[in-house]
This record gives sequence, structure tokens and C-alpha cells, in this order.
Amino acid sequence: MPRVTFGLLMLGAAILLSHVLPLGTSESVGFAPQSHPATDDALGIVVNRSNPVENLSLAELRKIFMGEQTHWSNGRRITVVMLEPGKQERQAVLTQIYRMDDKDFNKHFLQGMFTGEIHAAPKTLATSTEVLKFVFNVPGAIGYVRGAEADESVKIVHVDSRLPGDKDYSIRLHPKSAK
Repeated sequence: MPRVTFGLLMLGAAILLSHVLPLGTSESVGFAPQSHPATDDALGIVVNRSNPVENLSLAELRKIFMGEQTHWSNGRRITVVMLEPGKQERQAVLTQIYRMDDKDFNKHFLQGMFTGEIHAAPKTLATSTEVLKFVFNVPGAIGYVRGAEADESVKIVHVDSRLPGDKDYSIRLHPKSAK
């Protein structure tokens, strides 16, 4: 009898989570775009609205994405969200934040998890809509979308005190200069 009870509890938890974290659907989150000026070329770094962070340096952002910083200042575990391979946005993040290609990215996380230096690889999602929903639902999440796609469900973090619409914002699909 205990196995049946445990199985029913697990089924109930799975059903509950599927309603709390509705990932994989194409319906919109239902928020209006943020009033930040944004360009289609710039990528906005997004976090959950409850996250206390407002600004990160590019170096701090890299530590977070590389798995070297695992918790926010409020103690919440950081969950990095990436778009799947082949997406233009992912390529820009790999080049400008990670400073590596997909092969080196995979090697870094496989090796780090094998040695125990990294506890979790970034979660991979298929679309920007899924990234926004995930970040909205997971208080410790951080991800990226095109600046114009960010909406009121998430908070756009300043990178080096700049937002996606700012002239000298550094994270772009087509960087103005190699840094």
C-alpha cells in the first residue's frame, strides 16, 4: 500500500507543477512590454521581479553564467536559462558572455559537473516565451531575450549600468566591436 500512496503523491505533484510552471505552451504571459527603450539587436538579461539585483558588471554576469556564482545576495540559488543551440541569441551569449562556442560550453559544464565544481548546468529552453515564463515562475532564475521581447513579467538587469536600448550597451546580436 505505501508504494501506491507514494505513486499517487508523485502524480499529484507532477500535475500541480504542470499548472504552476506552464512551460512549453505558446500562449503569452499576458503582460505589456516594458517601457525601457530597447532595440531588436540588444539582448536583455532578465531575472525574476523579486530578485534584488539591479545591475551586474559583465564580469559578474560571466561568473553567474559559468556556474562560478551559485547564489544571489538574498541566498536564493541561481538557475541560468539558455536558449537551445542554433538560436542567434544563444550564439551571441556564448560569444560575448561565455567567450566560447557550443562545444567548449558543453565541455565546460560536463567537466565541471563531473568534478563537482559545478552543481547544475544551465537549463535549455526552445523559445523566448518559455524563457520569460520560466524566469517569471522561478525566483532565482536568470536568462536572456531580445530586449524588445522582455515584458513586465520579468525585470531587465542593467549590465555595466546600461539597459538594452542604451547606446553603449554591450550584449548584442551583432556586436559593434570585439571586446
